[in-house]
Amino acid sequence: MSYVRSNLEGMESFSGMGFEEAYVPETLSGLTMLLDADAAVATMAAERIEAVGVMRRFAVTGVTYGASMEIALRSLRLEIAAALRITEYAADRLLDLADALTGRYPAVLEALGRANITQTHAEAFVDLMREVEPDLREQLAGEGLRLAEELPVGTFRRSFRDRIAQVRSVTLAERHASAVTRRRVVYQDDLDGMAWLSIYGPAVELKAAHGRASAIAKPIASCSDDDRSLDQARADVAMDLLIDGTTTHLPDTAKGIRATVAVTVPVLTLLGVDETTPATVDGIGPIPAEKARELCGGSAGWMRVLTHPETGVVVSVGRDTYTPPADLARLVRWRAGRCMAPGCGMPADRCEIDHTIAWEHGGHTAEGNLGPLCKGNHTVKHHGNWTVRQHPGGVLEWTSPTGRVYTVHPQRRTPTFTPVTYGDDPPF
Repeated sequence: MSYVRSNLEGMESFSGMGFEEAYVPETLSGLTMLLDADAAVATMAAERIEAVGVMRRFAVTGVTYGASMEIALRSLRLEIAAALRITEYAADRLLDLADALTGRYPAVLEALGRANITQTHAEAFVDLMREVEPDLREQLAGEGLRLAEELPVGTFRRSFRDRIAQVRSVTLAERHASAVTRRRVVYQDDLDGMAWLSIYGPAVELKAAHGRASAIAKPIASCSDDDRSLDQARADVAMDLLIDGTTTHLPDTAKGIRATVAVTVPVLTLLGVDETTPATVDGIGPIPAEKARELCGGSAGWMRVLTHPETGVVVSVGRDTYTPPADLARLVRWRAGRCMAPGCGMPADRCEIDHTIAWEHGGHTAEGNLGPLCKGNHTVKHHGNWTVRQHPGGVLEWTSPTGRVYTVHPQRRTPTFTPVTYGDDPPF
């Protein structure tokens, strides 16, 4: 511990010095130590999981005829919880993780032992694979591990979840039809005169409802004479709409707002030729083809984006309404899906649109120079000594003050048009 303290003592003077003068050498040393420590944590986590796996296998194989497997595992859970001074719930999670990694996914455990992934990656992997049908697990396990080794935890979780949904899309319509029959509204009392009202229902409609409540709440929360936070204003708006059904008492800037959601539909799915390739909704994932065709039938509240059936690139963006700056912002947000800072998971529709090359430095307001950044990372980009370059397709390359490079890819591709020269005669 004294070694760590002595090497970090220099960083204590950081706050009293110029940012550029002190930050790089001291932070680079600390970052190296942090990465070494993090690798050791991952290796020890793998050994810990292996030890729990050994204990679980011994408990299971030691069950005698007529004894209860459930009691044996519950006894082990209690002992692990007591020995590690954790809750039985946490011990049960640890047992479940060890069972999955030492049994079904040993390659993931090996990657954790080599510090190629973190324990959080491994936990997310197991959680996401839990609902996958046994005959699909082998196909998805390798892809999931590759993504875990390449991506930050949040990005990995979203990417692997989307890939699982894509592979399982053959049964999506059937599973959705079954799930929608369980829609309900649940009221639950809480402390201090408060309560929870939860709605379980189709994700498309609920995302649209949340989006509308947020859009109405934002101008209210930004009023100088209103001290409510965005969360508070959003809750008040939702209750007003449910109880009174109107927004007539709201400020003019919050009236007339409707939900907007981006739906991406493969052309052949829209035409009914292909029922197996799902449409997707921003922030939700795949939806049944029938639902996608319903949404694309004409509602002005939906941004319809058609994609090429083979390459996946955008071939058409619906122009139900046309204001160039707003349309361009929608396209940039749709392309990115999330904040384009390394590892950030803030949805793009809650981000600010940033000029990669700042406007005051000659940057253009164009697709190739725009990207969504959450407010915090937007500030860091401009004032935190990071350097950001944008590559074709909306790819951002971030260089930290210590010189480390992080590449962030958008969720989707936008079209690239190549001019063709036919000579003197037209091609018809």
